[in-house]
Amino acid sequence: MSEELLINISPMESRVAVLDNGVLGEIYIERHHKLGLVGNIYLGTVVRVLPGMQAAFVDIGQSRTAFLHVNDMQREPRPVAEKKNKAQDSTNNERTIIDAATDELAITPPVVSTQSTEVVPVTKTLIQHRLHESQRILVQVTKDQLGSKGARLTTNISLPSRYLVYLPSSEHIGISQRIDGDEERTRLKTELASLMQTVNLKGGLIARTAAERVPVDKLEEDIYYLLQLWRTICARRQEMKPNQSSELIYQELSLPLRSIRDLVHADTEKVVIDNAQIYEQVRYFAKEFVPFVYDRIVHYTAEQSLFDVHRVEDDLRDALKRRVDLKSGGYLIIDQTEAMTTIDVNTGSFVGARSLEDTVYKTNLEATHAIARQLRLRNLGGIIILDFIDMLEQQHKDDILESLQAQLTQDYAKTKITQVSELGLVEMTRKRTRESLGQQLCEPCSTCQGRGFVKTAETVCFEIFREIMRCARTYNSPKKFTVVAHAAVIDLLLTSESDTVADLEYLLGRVITFDVENLYTQEQYDIVLD
Repeated sequence: MSEELLINISPMESRVAVLDNGVLGEIYIERHHKLGLVGNIYLGTVVRVLPGMQAAFVDIGQSRTAFLHVNDMQREPRPVAEKKNKAQDSTNNERTIIDAATDELAITPPVVSTQSTEVVPVTKTLIQHRLHESQRILVQVTKDQLGSKGARLTTNISLPSRYLVYLPSSEHIGISQRIDGDEERTRLKTELASLMQTVNLKGGLIARTAAERVPVDKLEEDIYYLLQLWRTICARRQEMKPNQSSELIYQELSLPLRSIRDLVHADTEKVVIDNAQIYEQVRYFAKEFVPFVYDRIVHYTAEQSLFDVHRVEDDLRDALKRRVDLKSGGYLIIDQTEAMTTIDVNTGSFVGARSLEDTVYKTNLEATHAIARQLRLRNLGGIIILDFIDMLEQQHKDDILESLQAQLTQDYAKTKITQVSELGLVEMTRKRTRESLGQQLCEPCSTCQGRGFVKTAETVCFEIFREIMRCARTYNSPKKFTVVAHAAVIDLLLTSESDTVADLEYLLGRVITFDVENLYTQEQYDIVLD
């Protein structure tokens, strides 16, 4: 599979499109007036501690306070002597289990007191014993603000580079699950452990997928870079003034540079950029940190829009639609709600040629490819319910699940899938760190308030009749009622419902007149008493 990165820069926003064999697979958008927060490190102030939720709200200088849960606070490292004693004591299994459970809860955040910026060791397990209001604490954003929810925080700081992720508060050396082969995983683990001792690096490291088969000297360069970056962050934390409630200590790279660091790999054939200034910045960054892609960076200078040439704009418009058509004639219906996202598979106009079971199987199989692409393209996260068409044969169910899992291996986000249920439903989760494409580009409809539908003109007419009767009983003085409503409603009142209007006038002994207001939505109306 070949990939291309298209980087489109405008005065308003930066956009990065990932093309898989010429087809849009992912899109990243960063509005210049609303930069993403994920990866940023702040020295924030605890505003409120909630023992009932085991969480705290932290002021990081944004419009909404951020959320920190006790499970997102770093663990307290076990003393070396205690580790040795525990290893030697193999006879007391019950004590070992108790110690392990305690370790899961014994977490120490890098708390900064209001008088100094020294790390305060904390041994209590409850959040009210670790944090208090007005306390300053070093935190990192793991999820952007989503809707009415503030950003999600952690005290487990992680600093990514091209090949590695540095964990200052951990002692773990991990390897990306996408790196296959026990030999390569063992090599990376051994070399990272040796390099950490050589440079006297305290903390933990995770080898990213890009680290596969990377020589040791490149890994060493990354470690020195991360060490220097962490020292800079610590220095900035020390320099913060006591009267400041919050400060940005470290800001994640801009979208174009971040895409070069995180998205390019050996299969990336070309990186196309349509802005001269960003082109030079990306080339400089690539030369320092991702040299293999340096010669693949191209400056696009043609007059026609870069995204128009590759049909990215058309694909973006389609990605906001509820319906996704399949080549066979089937289609998907995608509905995103507050709690979950549902994807319904339908045969549509596809009738097959052999049998109903074969038609259903082929439609579901094609749908697995489309679903995996739409999840990435729309950046759908959280709980996702896939409603496949019911299948009778167990082998077909197994094939559908296997195909879906195979397609999701290309997804950068972590996913988890359950088995196909008797009803043909598949429950899955996909890690969500930022807003979906729809949430980024759209807002709830001002007419339907996000419901996705409006009351019919007939329903509104009946509401108007009831409201007129209520007003007649409440107020005795009016001699005339004037109904102000949308044109479609007024038209229905004067045609199909004209007999009902006449009966109502006779019953109430009052005249009813009508006035069209073009600025009203179909559900809006007023009744004026004269």
